[in-house]
Amino acid sequence: MVQRGESPLFAFLLLSMNIVGFLSAAVLLTLMPGPDILFVITQSVTRGKRAGIIFAGGLCTGLIVHTLAVSLGLSFLLYSSSLAFFILKCLGAAYLIYLGVKAFIGRNQNMFIQPGMKGAESRLYRKGILMNVLNPKVLLFFIAFFPQFVDQDAGNVMGKFLLLGGLFMLQAMIIFSCVALLAERLSRRVMQNKRFSFFMHIVEAVVYLGVGVSLFFVE
Repeated sequence: MVQRGESPLFAFLLLSMNIVGFLSAAVLLTLMPGPDILFVITQSVTRGKRAGIIFAGGLCTGLIVHTLAVSLGLSFLLYSSSLAFFILKCLGAAYLIYLGVKAFIGRNQNMFIQPGMKGAESRLYRKGILMNVLNPKVLLFFIAFFPQFVDQDAGNVMGKFLLLGGLFMLQAMIIFSCVALLAERLSRRVMQNKRFSFFMHIVEAVVYLGVGVSLFFVE
């Protein structure tokens, strides 16, 4: 809604500047070393670029849930309930610890995904979704980050949250896909070395376990 005295052109320019600022901050935050980009790297290194991109697609699909939740105000309600937030933390931590133990058990396996392995692809995609949806850090990030770019007095708040959520998912998918391609290109040859492959599977397990345990300390 354009306030009195403001032209449609001014409102459009203001919105454009806001979106540019949001995307600039989103890209920088996505590129910063964090759990999601580490997950994409480890999947790409240990299973190939196809796996990394599919896994990234799962992570970005999970962002739809967080976008809807923050748009509807459900994220704020969940965070304000100590019991609900505690349950979310436990579920997220338990799932990541389970993945860490599973990765450690399979540390000697060659897990590169080849075209046609649809069962493996769907499992990897679901894994990305669950890891994102059950991560309370993503919920807190959306609560803290998105409202900074939405003027709640200007109307259509939900539409603005959905727009920002869509833009965030798009830039994250592009960046994660590029990271997956680069990580696989750098690692494919060395992953043929059994010692390096074993080491990377241990790293994958440690990443899962470390992030999983850290969720217990999220406030």
